[in-house]
Amino acid sequence: MSRHTEDVLQQFKACIPLLEVLTDENRQAIIMLLAQNKAGLNVNAIAGHINLSRPAVSHHLKVLKQSGFIASDKKGVENYYVLTVRQPLEQLKSLIMSVEAECMGP
Repeated sequence: MSRHTEDVLQQFKACIPLLEVLTDENRQAIIMLLAQNKAGLNVNAIAGHINLSRPAVSHHLKVLKQSGFIASDKKGVENYYVLTVRQPLEQLKSLIMSVEAECMGP
């Protein structure tokens, strides 16, 4: 196995958690909702838009935050969540470019 192939396989492994996060439809909905609300939303606002309980939304927000897709900003007693997708998307783009290079060649 070539060194480049090993590198691509390592990129696959590194992206598994990101891909797992994105497989959930509720997390997809939260990402898209936050994309439309750049100033951020709190848990109650998110729960109202996607018809999930507050605890369910909090769980999804925790997963998204741990994977780098969102960040929180405390305003008063509420946390407001905003997208911070740059790093995980760059990681996924890098994987795609590496797979293209490896599989499709010059």
